[in-house]
Amino acid sequence: QNTCNLRGCCWSPQSDTSVPWCFFSSNHGYKVNGKTRSTQAGFEATLTRLPSPSLFGNDISTVLLTGEYQTSNRFRFKITDPNAQRFEVPHEHVQTFTGSAASNLNYKVEV
Repeated sequence: QNTCNLRGCCWSPQSDTSVPWCFFSSNHGYKVNGKTRSTQAGFEATLTRLPSPSLFGNDISTVLLTGEYQTSNRFRFKITDPNAQRFEVPHEHVQTFTGSAASNLNYKVEV
């Protein structure tokens, strides 16, 4: 039996240790607005906030999800505010990906 709190977090102990016990229901968070768009490295999708309880407040109503199939073992995703540029912490080892989408993927991505 699932128990959910006011912020939408649900708790359902399972005997299978590979299944998370704490989760959010499918009507929580964001939904894809329209269709995903193909890019050279993967895809982009516009996400719209669902009318569900907020964990931290000040949620952005529309965000951009960018996915990159960088290698057969590495997928990178990024969520940004398409209407306002925000500071991103620079990192010496994380460079902009300029390649094409990898093939023979060892993972599956569903949006």
